[in-house]
Parts: sequence; structure tokens; C-alpha cells
Amino acid sequence: MTLRQAQGPRPEAETPTVARRGGVRALWAGNPGAVVQRGLIAARSSSWVVVLSGFFEPVFFLLSMGIGLGAFIGDVQVTQGVTVPYAAFIAPALLAVSAMNGAIYDSTWNVFFKLNYGKLYEGMLSTSLGPLDVALGEILYALLRGLAYATGFMIVMQLIGLNLSWTALLALPAVVLIAFGFASLGMAITSYMKTFQQMDWINFVMLPMFLFSATFYPITVYPGWVQQIVMALPLWHGVELIRGLTTGILSAGMLWHVLYYVVMIAVGLVFTTKRLRALFLD
Repeated sequence: MTLRQAQGPRPEAETPTVARRGGVRALWAGNPGAVVQRGLIAARSSSWVVVLSGFFEPVFFLLSMGIGLGAFIGDVQVTQGVTVPYAAFIAPALLAVSAMNGAIYDSTWNVFFKLNYGKLYEGMLSTSLGPLDVALGEILYALLRGLAYATGFMIVMQLIGLNLSWTALLALPAVVLIAFGFASLGMAITSYMKTFQQMDWINFVMLPMFLFSATFYPITVYPGWVQQIVMALPLWHGVELIRGLTTGILSAGMLWHVLYYVVMIAVGLVFTTKRLRALFLD
């Protein structure tokens, strides 16, 4: 009889893997901050040129079209028959775009690499973290980037004098909501992507949404059936919400924009959590 046979089977405690808990605890360990912290540490070695490009893009659009082209266009009519300068019309739209770009970049391309090439989520889920921790942590990290872009752009708007009401202060919480919505849905969609060619569909959707979501001209210029399509797009809801806050033109309909993003966040979290669990735990 060998020494190993005399000792009997190896105790369960010696196995290197972390035992998974059942029920809700298998999905949630209450520690998404660990994922956010890991993202911040990794960001130190990233290219700041790439990071800053997401901020300067909408600023260049504002200076070229809002200030330059706006000198020829003059005032633009918004909801309730109120007219505002063209720069004040497109600035809140570009603020929403800035939040969207920051959130989408981190919740799609970065997540795609971590999921399919870096294999980082397999390592995370081998610890006490659950799929909801990973999903919420990645989304919160993407939200921070979107908020950083939007805060910088909001400062530019204030310096130029494009915040026409004190309610513009509420635009930053609205930006957080918009970034949260795009980050959660973006990560959910990315979790189903397998190749870089499939990721091109994200850019294919984002570009027309950026151009046609009443960003540069009122939605009333479209035929009725096109307006219905535009109003179904998530960016349009963000543009209208922030435009109402920065211009001070408030209405009860703004609550529908908020509800749209709340549903968007819930759907994204549910699908992302289920997808990560199916990929790595089931």
C-alpha cells in the first residue's frame, strides 16, 4: 500500500477552485467595485490619446457647426414653440453623444477583447465574484468614462454660454442615466459577439443614430413615418432629455425619456448576467 492510498482521497478543501454558491448568491457577491478597481488600474497603461479623442470629437463638432455654421443659421425652434440659438440647440445633443461614446467604447470593444481573447472573465468568475458583479462592475467602469467625457463637455458649454437655465445642473445626473443605459445594453449585445466583423455592426448602428436623432436639426424636418423610427432610438430620448434641461424647457414628457433608459438598463443587466452565467458557469 502506498502512502497516498493510506492517506485516502484528497480533502475537498485542497482543490484550487472556489466553490460556487447556490441561488442568488451564485450571481451576486456584492463586490462590483473590485471589477471597477481592476479597470482603473489597467487604464493607467492605456493610451491617453485614444481616451481624450472621445472628448474632443463632440467639442470639434460644436465649434465647427454650432459656432461656425450657427452664425449663418441663427435661431432654431424647439418644443413648445421656443427658439434658441443654433449652438444652444446642438450642444445638449452633443453632450448626450459624448456620454454615449464614452460608455459604448468601454462596454463593447474592451469587453469583447476581455471576453474572447483576454479570458479575463473566466478568471474573475473563478473567484467569489458572480456574473452580476462582473456585469455591473464593467458597466460602472464604462459609466465613469462616459461621465468624464460629459463633464468636460459641460464645462465647455458653460464657458461658451450655452447653458440657458439653472436646470442645466440636472444634465449631469441625466448624463449618468444615459451612459448607464448605453453601457448596460452595449455589454449585453457584445456578450453575443464572436468575431471582430460582427463588432462592426455596432458602428453601423451608432453612426446613423448620431446623425439622425435630432442632433443637428429638429425632428420635424422628417416625414411622419421617419419621425416614429427616430423616436424609437435611444439616443433621441437622451438628446431630448438633456436639451430640455439645458434650455430650461421642461415638460411632463421628459419622464418618458427617463423611463426609457430605466428599462434599457434593466434589460441590459438581465441579459448580460444570464449570458455570462451561461458562458462560464453552466
